[in-house]
Amino acid sequence: MRRALLAGSAAAVLFAGVGVGSGSAAAVPAGAAPRPAADPVRAAAPAPSPADHLRPLAALSAARLATADLVAAAKWGTGSPIDDPAREREVLAAVAAQAREAGADPEATVRIFRDQIEANKLVQRGLYRRWGADPAHAPTTRPDLARVRQEINRLNGELVRAVAASPRARTAPGCGPRLALAALRVGDERRLDLLHAAGLARSLRSVCGG
Repeated sequence: MRRALLAGSAAAVLFAGVGVGSGSAAAVPAGAAPRPAADPVRAAAPAPSPADHLRPLAALSAARLATADLVAAAKWGTGSPIDDPAREREVLAAVAAQAREAGADPEATVRIFRDQIEANKLVQRGLYRRWGADPAHAPTTRPDLARVRQEINRLNGELVRAVAASPRARTAPGCGPRLALAALRVGDERRLDLLHAAGLARSLRSVCGG
């Protein structure tokens, strides 16, 4: 199903930019000089497209979302709540400072990271429900939460830099479809289940539009 959706989305995006029915090559008017052959060097190294700047955002969001499984396993059975307002404020303050240093819009960056946090909690809650309904699938080991948070902090820094590198792509017309296609491809590569696919979609909600 994921592959079918991916193929359909890719086709829709491709056909949106092509004049359907006009043929695979443009006709050359009578008497006009033929077009020069394409430069093989330029053809081999095309300029980055807006989608090239959106894919890292989807990939890093998926990598960050994967830490939700570790956080949930670390907290499972300890009585620690999924919501941690103090930790959330710490993360948002840190990424706002990093955004200013990287030349990104701090407000836009904070909005994106609020979605990252909510997506992480969405997955954690889904895992708790899954484990509660079927204890046989509950984790039997507890990751070190401090180390998990170190990894999250590292990914946060990479994601802030990706946000700083993509202002035009995030505000360009068509950002939504391009981002959705990038997310579908990343989800297919990672073989995300429905819970994590929903989490990835939630994490990207504020990426487009600045």
